[in-house]
Amino acid sequence: MMPLRPLLLALALATALPMTTHAKPADIAAAAPQTTLLSISASAETSRTPDIATLSTGVVTQSTEANTAMRNNAVQMDKMMAALRAAGLAERDIQTSGINLNPQYKYADNMPPTIVGYQASNTVNVKVRELGKLGKVLDTLVAQGANQINGPTFGIDKPDPAYTEARIAAVKKAQAQAQTYADTLGMRVLRIVSINEGGSSGPQPVPVMRMMAAPAPMAKDTAVAAGESSVSVSVDMVFELGR
Repeated sequence: MMPLRPLLLALALATALPMTTHAKPADIAAAAPQTTLLSISASAETSRTPDIATLSTGVVTQSTEANTAMRNNAVQMDKMMAALRAAGLAERDIQTSGINLNPQYKYADNMPPTIVGYQASNTVNVKVRELGKLGKVLDTLVAQGANQINGPTFGIDKPDPAYTEARIAAVKKAQAQAQTYADTLGMRVLRIVSINEGGSSGPQPVPVMRMMAAPAPMAKDTAVAAGESSVSVSVDMVFELGR
């Protein structure tokens, strides 16, 4: 007679083997989760009324001697800087951006170039926080000796709230697109796998105004239109879709 323990072991193996032998691949596949990943890129833009303007202004002088060109430039710059302060601009909003002295050459055929004079320039970047005064500031600069003005470029002094609004709009747009794909495929949006801010752009500049050489005094302030400034944000999101 077979011992009891080996007999029980043989019966257990005989019971388990048919279950393993008759398992079907289709049953295993059906038991696996059916999901897919969807990548979405979306961007959004929000606009604000500009509250600051920046411009570059300065003085260019010429003379046959380098020292004279620099001295004349310094005298005109002093007047221009005093006018900026008198217009209410703070020291933090006036920053020197470049001081240059360059020789001026005369060219002739079959002759080496000769220096005939010097050009001195001094340029400052200016930030105007009261846009209502911008036209008057421009006219004052020219009246006090500025013969080079580039700008203005309008912007937003504190753009963080505008960026937040654009981020929220971009995320909602990406979610809406993911839901559209899911509905079309008869699936559901299960979760957000990842989200990445692809990039953002600052306030878009308004076309610049360029002035060279001082015109005659004007009876009316220079007209300036600030328009709108916009910021944009883009996001890359990955969603998991499932049945």
